[in-house]
Amino acid sequence: MLLISVVFVILMAIGMPVAFATGIAGFVFFLITPGMPPSIGVQKIATMSQSFPLLAVPFFVLAGHLMNESGITQRLLRISMLLVGWISGGLAQVAIVLSTLMGGVSGSAVADAAMEARILGPTMIAKGYGKGYSAAAIAVGSLVTATIPPSIGLILYGYVGNVSIGRLFLAGIIPGVLMMAVLMATAYVIARKRKYVVANAERPTFKALAVAVWDAKWALLFPVALVLAIRGGVFTPSEVGAAAVVYALAIGFFAHRELTLKKMWMAFGHAASDVGLIMLIILMSGMVGFAVIYLQAPQQLATMMLEGITDPNLIVLVILLFLLVAGLALDSTVMVLLLTPIFVPIVTQVGMDPVHFGILMMSIVTLGGMTWPSGSAMFAVCALMDVSIEEYSIESIPFIAAICALIAALTFFPQVVLWLPNMAFGG
Repeated sequence: MLLISVVFVILMAIGMPVAFATGIAGFVFFLITPGMPPSIGVQKIATMSQSFPLLAVPFFVLAGHLMNESGITQRLLRISMLLVGWISGGLAQVAIVLSTLMGGVSGSAVADAAMEARILGPTMIAKGYGKGYSAAAIAVGSLVTATIPPSIGLILYGYVGNVSIGRLFLAGIIPGVLMMAVLMATAYVIARKRKYVVANAERPTFKALAVAVWDAKWALLFPVALVLAIRGGVFTPSEVGAAAVVYALAIGFFAHRELTLKKMWMAFGHAASDVGLIMLIILMSGMVGFAVIYLQAPQQLATMMLEGITDPNLIVLVILLFLLVAGLALDSTVMVLLLTPIFVPIVTQVGMDPVHFGILMMSIVTLGGMTWPSGSAMFAVCALMDVSIEEYSIESIPFIAAICALIAALTFFPQVVLWLPNMAFGG
């Protein structure tokens, strides 16, 4: 297992794409293991594609792109401006609330961060907000999409860890809202101290807010309908992904009447690119996943990391700390695919609900996308807003510290995470 890890790190260090670095590192195992035919490695790649639950990923990615082309983003932005634009640091508050609303549409933190950097970034800087502060609010704010359904990461975690995706979707709602509240409070404190202007000086009227909500009703209903459809047994998670595509097409063509054949073709193109990237990583991880099980890596890692530790809470905290450090260097998708089979058996053995752990894990590994040195959301936002990594890193510290404090609190209060899924599906 050590050789696989070394090969993977070296390939990543020289700039090889994540999917190929994963695939080559995994194939090394089959080449050096006596009596292990390399053909099994090829079979494992094919086996990873033969999964009905995994169909949810391309469907939800496509649905997200179709909704973005259907005028939903502008409608959700209007609601966000009315709701929180009048608070100190108004545009930063708008970015965080918009991330929460868009989490129910895009399911991708990087896509959400890039979109907001294009729409809100220039305006925030023009209004006198610090460039680093603006970039940090947008990038770290997109973390909310890690838990708000339909989170692509939660689908992958549920698939790899054999955990109920329906329970994961419901479990992510309250932590997602708490993340929004914590980030908004952080943005407020900094904005008050620096006297950043507000987006809208006047508080909205009930009528204006009601009009905006009604205009965006189809977008706001989507995550609600999604959860109800899964809980009611109408659709499986894979089937509800296909239903989401139909829903997005219906909204775009008939409700908003903003989706054209040209825009639809663009959405299919963007979705194909995203799905190709995600699926290639998933397929290549099949070989590494087999090696992990064959070499009994979960047992070995547990022995090494947790030797002498008997307290269940301390065991979980050590694992979460490991994920936080690993997230600084590895892509969140890779971490979910490779580490879920290792850690789910460990946390289950110490009595932790895998749904609870899944929410904590997805929050932490997605947070890695907002931090130096390899955060994809960080690089996307900084590039689009012309912000230096150094300035962003300094300004992101309060936001990241607030999120880490929240994750630590959720670790010791599992009932906050599990209340909704236990109420809906039973404890």
